[in-house]
Amino acid sequence: MKTIFEIKDENIINQVLDNAEYGTLAICHENKPYSLPINFVRVQSSIYFHGAKKGKKIDILKNNSLASFSVVEAFSMIQSYFSSKDNLACPATQFFKSIMIDGKITFIEDYDEKVLALQKLMEKLQPEGKYKPLKDDDYQKSINATQILKLDIKEIRAKFKFGQHLDKNRFDMIIKYLLDRGNEVDLATIELMKSFKG
Repeated sequence: MKTIFEIKDENIINQVLDNAEYGTLAICHENKPYSLPINFVRVQSSIYFHGAKKGKKIDILKNNSLASFSVVEAFSMIQSYFSSKDNLACPATQFFKSIMIDGKITFIEDYDEKVLALQKLMEKLQPEGKYKPLKDDDYQKSINATQILKLDIKEIRAKFKFGQHLDKNRFDMIIKYLLDRGNEVDLATIELMKSFKG
């Protein structure tokens, strides 16, 4: 990863994780990779997932608890002609924020920790509330039937690409095209381009 794209600020990284609705969990069994999109929640320095107690994911993790997890927040597509006048396809790209995490999965059996994870997940995905707290006795059967997985983070890397590496002419050219197109994502992209260019 080019260091110009690397983000090390923990608060910025956590903001992306806390805003993302889902990520991709990648695991492996007998040299065969398996990945799946999955809802998650960050609680302090761990990532929690939930699901059924049986299935392919569970079988794999019982044999190999090592996992990678990635989250991507997509921003503007940058057409090739947004930054070049040579009619080549090469400059076409997309600006984005991405987080890559490596760690080890733990099966959570403690009831209180399961409640905590599920409560935090609901707070993230349904912030308006309108449900009984997960500690309510009505949930006991469902919580006991749910598998909670915790990814303990061993390494985390963040890459944000917003044209930081571009010279002023190409950078300004992209901003002009994004302004002309002018949708909500483009306007947000412009603000991020300016903030990361310094």
